[in-house]
Amino acid sequence: MTVDSITRKYEPRRVIPKAERQATSAMIASLDAEGYDTVPAPFGHALVEEARRNDRIVGLSADLSKYTDLHIFANEMPDRFYQMGMAEQVLFSAAAGLAREGFVPFATTYAVFASRRAYDFIAMAIVEEMLPVKMVCALPGLSTGYGPSHQATEDLAIFRGLPHLTIVDPCDACDVQGMVPQIAADPGPVYARLPRGKVPSVLTRHKPDYKFELGKAQMIREGTDVLVVSTGFMTMRALDAAEILAKDGIEVAVLHTPTIKPLDTDTILAEAGKGGRLVVTAENHTIMGGLGEAVARTLMCAGVTPAFRNIALPDKFLEAGALPTLHDMYGISRDRVVEQIRGWL
Repeated sequence: MTVDSITRKYEPRRVIPKAERQATSAMIASLDAEGYDTVPAPFGHALVEEARRNDRIVGLSADLSKYTDLHIFANEMPDRFYQMGMAEQVLFSAAAGLAREGFVPFATTYAVFASRRAYDFIAMAIVEEMLPVKMVCALPGLSTGYGPSHQATEDLAIFRGLPHLTIVDPCDACDVQGMVPQIAADPGPVYARLPRGKVPSVLTRHKPDYKFELGKAQMIREGTDVLVVSTGFMTMRALDAAEILAKDGIEVAVLHTPTIKPLDTDTILAEAGKGGRLVVTAENHTIMGGLGEAVARTLMCAGVTPAFRNIALPDKFLEAGALPTLHDMYGISRDRVVEQIRGWL
């Protein structure tokens, strides 16, 4: 239980009207992406396609292949798939060993288990040795309703401190499909947050020529009043909010930043330095140690000082519950993003 939930335990219970109730399945449903087409298991299918071109690629999972979409790869290439059981330390140690033998391992689990349970093994066996292990981890940030045990709200802060580690936070199916071959070709270790299941196709609807580029931020929407620097599914939230705000004459630019490390500081500084715009960062991560702090440091060190705000999760262990309810509660739903930006102008 969290401190908030313990406090509420002794408060009078409000009867929730039937129309407001969320089904339990909403705790594990695919991310709400109203109006967008979806792509089933883009990571699994993209990995199979890349593995057909590169026979050094292998897949490993910690008893979670079905929940990281790696089962697609396992079914297609069972002789190149390793089921390591519920032991992330063993998973990443084995991946390191395979990398030393010349393979390109893609190791999957939940983000919370990689960042908290196996950090030292990742740091010493993979990252310090600069091995090309690709850690592709599902349920980042607040993308599950199962409470602090499964919510990796601080994974970016944990991993940003590791030298040489590339960190990717894709927005949608297009990002995931473009990410796989590029991180496979990267010579070093990579940590990628994984949208899984039925993943929305967002970016090409707003920018038809969009293509993922490792290490690059890209402007998806132009605007003169606000610049949102976003990552992960918060780019979708920013784009949806921008459409609503445009009806009120508020023009919001959205700079999508799928690579958290190395950060595309040149593009961020160029856009933030244009002047006259409120700069807002938006991330599915705690306010501590993620994109917001990385962008703020970049601006301050370069002497670029626009008005600056951060949309992120609070510095606390979060509640369990239905995702739509939690996203509203913690300020990362579309409507809450709209509300916050309006309030800052």
